[in-house]
Amino acid sequence: MFSVRLVRSQSHPPLSIVGPAIIRQNLKLFTTMPAAKVISEEPLDNKDAKWIRLKKIHYLDQDGKHRLWESAERTTRKDSGIDGVAVLAVLRSKTNAFPLSTVIIEQYRPPLDNIVIELPAGLVDAGETAEAAAIRELKEETGYEADMTTEPESSPIVASDPGLTNANMKLVVVSVLLEDKLETPTPHLDDGEHIITRVVELDQLDSELKAYAKKGFVVDAKLSNFAAGYAMAKRISSGAFP
Repeated sequence: MFSVRLVRSQSHPPLSIVGPAIIRQNLKLFTTMPAAKVISEEPLDNKDAKWIRLKKIHYLDQDGKHRLWESAERTTRKDSGIDGVAVLAVLRSKTNAFPLSTVIIEQYRPPLDNIVIELPAGLVDAGETAEAAAIRELKEETGYEADMTTEPESSPIVASDPGLTNANMKLVVVSVLLEDKLETPTPHLDDGEHIITRVVELDQLDSELKAYAKKGFVVDAKLSNFAAGYAMAKRISSGAFP
């Protein structure tokens, strides 16, 4: 199920879209589906786990004292040594028909029993680079295709939640260059994936995420930190900070 919602600043004319009737129809179908929800929870033994495992780490601290740490780790890491990627897609128009924008997704996450606002993301497959995974995941989850004339930019490998897990990732920035007005391509979702795609002006991203939070949604930390940094950089460059 797929829909696109567009966000603009008051100073900019409305963004143009392709196929608004189809978009409204799909949005109606999505919003009338039964809401996802957690119906039960139970302990998980490592022998029954498919994607993760728990382990107890014995280590010596800086004082030479023996300590224990409980950790979770993915069982899916491949030869690249990278668990996953998050994709920052920069959407541009050759005719400047719409402002510099990015694409975010709304997706239900069972551990939080809530809709989470995220960047497109996914695991790196065997024999795949982080950049190739990012391009693939962007197309699968949003339908947008990276501009292959522009080299994707990747972060170093970064820790996802180092106090809990050894899981890691890369942030990959890709360019999406459209001929003119904003297009709404069809995604290629896996079975069980229910994602709403939203295109947001970069200048409005931080305020939009704050609005999501006020409505009770959960905003992913990676996306939130990027938006806050982008907004802070604009304040610094304009002399408005502190």
